[in-house]
Amino acid sequence: MRAPDEVVGGRTALVTGAGNGLGRAIALALAGHGARVVLVGRIPGPLRETAAAIGPAARVATCDVSDPASVDALAAGLADERISILINNAGIAGPVADLTDVRPDEWDEVFAVNVRGTYLVCRAFLPPMLQRGTGDVVNIASVSGKRPLPGRTPYTASKMAVLGLTTTLAHEVGPLGVMVNSVSPGPVAGPRMERNFTREAERTGTTPAQAEAEFVSRAALRRMVTEEEVAAATVAVLCVPGLCGADIDLSAGMVAR
Repeated sequence: MRAPDEVVGGRTALVTGAGNGLGRAIALALAGHGARVVLVGRIPGPLRETAAAIGPAARVATCDVSDPASVDALAAGLADERISILINNAGIAGPVADLTDVRPDEWDEVFAVNVRGTYLVCRAFLPPMLQRGTGDVVNIASVSGKRPLPGRTPYTASKMAVLGLTTTLAHEVGPLGVMVNSVSPGPVAGPRMERNFTREAERTGTTPAQAEAEFVSRAALRRMVTEEEVAAATVAVLCVPGLCGADIDLSAGMVAR
């Protein structure tokens, strides 16, 4: 395994959903190892906050990853950047409801961001990597795509789709020098999970604390992982020679059985 500064330093990484949460943590970790980071998201304010935390090595670019025209415009606007690391992190949680209560527009919105967004960004930014014969793509999936999570069918189905995209794309572009892998976090401590616990409590007639306790009881470590742990795992994936088409569980032991 090579040292992160050696692998990441001097390269340019594009991180989607970089304004907060995992995207922000991953961007900070990459910059900490010497990468120039292009921060992509829909809302400029949070992106600028992340950029301020990084400093001169950051560039902000707004984009709706679910919109082909927006992604094409992003790629055109970044034509001067030699992007060799692509982190597809943008995603939404979607509704908390039984499948029969999920509206088609809610289902479509989850897949538009989580799956279509990953496809569109790969489609736009892979060609220069393939021309150079080198590059890395890391898709942020979820352990929820590999085990039952009642009430979250759109999200779990979308993350399973990301895993399928990852393994197939790895076999398409691996022979051309581009490595494609995924990281599947389990529950990540922070505001997003707190909102999910609140929704789950409302759905089941319990309390958020009870919903959280039930959720983390499925993990071997009986806890959630942190954003910083996921960011470190994402960097580590880039540092392992020969890793291609792999999915890394980072879930405190909450894996599929």
